[in-house]
Amino acid sequence: MAGTTTDPAAGERLRRWRLVLGGDAADGTGHALSGQDTAMDGALAALYGTADGPRAGGDRSAALGASAPSVARWLGDIRTYFPASVVQVMQRDAIDRLGLATLLLEPEMLEAVEADVHLVGTLLSLDKAMPETTKETARTVVRKVVRDLEERLATRTRATLTGALDRGARVSRPRHHDVDWTRTIAANLRHYLPEHRTVVPERLIGYGRASRSVRKEIVLCVDQSGSMAASVVYASVFGAVLASVRAVDTRFVAFDTAVVDLTDRLDDPVDVLFGTRLGGGTDINRALAYCQSRITRPTETVLVLISDLYEGGIRDEMLQRVAAMKASGVGFVALLALSDDGAPAYDREHAAALAALGVPAFACTPDLFPEVMAAAIEKRPLPVPDAG
Repeated sequence: MAGTTTDPAAGERLRRWRLVLGGDAADGTGHALSGQDTAMDGALAALYGTADGPRAGGDRSAALGASAPSVARWLGDIRTYFPASVVQVMQRDAIDRLGLATLLLEPEMLEAVEADVHLVGTLLSLDKAMPETTKETARTVVRKVVRDLEERLATRTRATLTGALDRGARVSRPRHHDVDWTRTIAANLRHYLPEHRTVVPERLIGYGRASRSVRKEIVLCVDQSGSMAASVVYASVFGAVLASVRAVDTRFVAFDTAVVDLTDRLDDPVDVLFGTRLGGGTDINRALAYCQSRITRPTETVLVLISDLYEGGIRDEMLQRVAAMKASGVGFVALLALSDDGAPAYDREHAAALAALGVPAFACTPDLFPEVMAAAIEKRPLPVPDAG
């Protein structure tokens, strides 16, 4: 393949392939880099050109090593040359591929990174090893991410949830703007007048406004094993938002092989997050036993289990417990993940067993979660995403 071309589009393709392939003569592009492209190539080589992750470009020998100054410079470089979404991916790769998590224990390193949900998960997993000089910086980083998530998710969640609570308060003599026309028409179809092409309703069906008293109870039962880090972050934000709705009593329970009730921290999702301890095993049965013992109004309760279902406890007892709660009237929702990360890894056998009990298990994006909760509150079919 020629190294020069008069076609601008072809030249741009060669440039991009050169950056991707790494510059070994065997890459076949014959394209030389200059200026900012050289710096971009160096930033990529430092992460992806190491022995830990071989590249086609064997001559790219730059590396980050374990030097905090070099990592800090690299973080500054990638923020200069790449958009934030790409920076976040490269940061995650650096932590996973090069073992740089411990460098995040240094305050100056935290100040240099691009904060996102995955970085928060990493910081939470390092919490016990974090020196006091770093903890305040870490909380600042976590608070920024949480605040951004709340701004994105809170308004729609409250509006959707309040609407579901209002629709759940059915009345027989509704005001005009409270008439549920879909149900009213369905109930009065026998009074259809073909000559007028209309239905004359003899009975109106509507919904009143939810009172200020507690109408529903929601239990978030959240798996805090290491693979669920992003889900824990989103769940803590949603827990705080749900707790702010006066007509809902929200409980937040985190678990691994032990169970911790973080309900009293729901006024601040950052406190909830630092009350978790990412990692360890999983005992879903023990967590569900605790939640079950706290349910006092089963027909008015929705329990949301957020877990990849890799159970380390007593499987049959877990399923029996789910069946018992369903039989008592508890609305049960199983989310394999609450994140934007795509298809999660999960225990398919346990997911199928839950489905056989009438509990579909599916991954849920944060944007879909309000609709899932609304459907559960109204006791209608859940908006399960298409598996295809």
